[in-house]
Amino acid sequence: MKRLILSLVAVATATVGFAQDLPSNPEPGKCYVRCTTPDVYENETVSIQSTPSYKKLSVVPATYETVTERVLVKEASKQLRVIPATYKTETRTYVKKQAGSTITISPASFGKSTETIEIKPAYAQWEMSSVPPAECTSSNPDDCRYWCYKGYPAEYTTVSVTTLANDASFNRVPVAEQSGTYTVRVVDQPARVEEIDIPAEYANITRTILKSDAATTESVVPSTQQTITREKLVSKGGLTVWSEVDCALVEENNLQINWATGSSTLTSADKAEIDAKLLSVLNNTPGSKVEVASHTDSRGSKTSNQALSERRAQSVANYLISKGINNSRIVANGYGENRLKNRCADGVSCTEREHKANRRTTFRLINN
Repeated sequence: MKRLILSLVAVATATVGFAQDLPSNPEPGKCYVRCTTPDVYENETVSIQSTPSYKKLSVVPATYETVTERVLVKEASKQLRVIPATYKTETRTYVKKQAGSTITISPASFGKSTETIEIKPAYAQWEMSSVPPAECTSSNPDDCRYWCYKGYPAEYTTVSVTTLANDASFNRVPVAEQSGTYTVRVVDQPARVEEIDIPAEYANITRTILKSDAATTESVVPSTQQTITREKLVSKGGLTVWSEVDCALVEENNLQINWATGSSTLTSADKAEIDAKLLSVLNNTPGSKVEVASHTDSRGSKTSNQALSERRAQSVANYLISKGINNSRIVANGYGENRLKNRCADGVSCTEREHKANRRTTFRLINN
């Protein structure tokens, strides 16, 4: 039991960390739950305004009279009659081809000639004699060599060239203009419009006009009072005490609630079952806390079964609250098909009796 402390003599003498929070002097074989002392209230009577004073308005309806009037139903207008234009045919001359000219071209003619070009100019330079003169008596031949300033002529080459004999020319010959004619239809007499007057039209109408507009009359409705009884906090609870309970109450106890398929509505028989088995326990153990748990069989989807079980557990909790149990003392849990009591999981063939064993709503006391 994860949320409930089952206190026996052996547990009371244990050396676990939370032993100092256990009830003192427990008796062997008995069970205890930790309860919170409730707040104490007393009733007091107060008078409140149930309805405010307000104005009450009555309507005096408007009055009307009927009159007859002559009204315009169609304005005067004009009708237009179109007389179409008449045409005649004319012949007109135009330039079919403008005057111009043609050109003949005489290409350029050429001749052949030659031209002499200097490719290296004349020049002179100092040069040493290659061998000493015969009369040289020195043992070193370089002592007898001499320098001469020698001149060289220019060099030329002859190339073939093309010369222009006659440049290109042209001769322009005029081409005469050509004329043509075409026919065109032109307006002989233009179109015109004649106006025909159409008179206005009238009719008699009957209408209702306002003689006197709607009005209101005013009266005052006085406020009303009512007396109610309310709870007034006399002393604040919240102290933690240990209460001895029947050990069977800390285990899961079945509530014989016959839920209709897919329903989370309690019948009168279901409420009588809750009154007899659960409400009396809560009233006899002030400050105790209870877990209401609802389960389904495996038929249907896990999501829908989970939601259905939560709604059913909450229905039981809401009924207890309506009977005066503080909602802080109730934990409503839906487990869907997560805590099956037998083999009847999804895909397993089971009898209706086996499925019914999984469809249950239980309660157990837990620590506050």
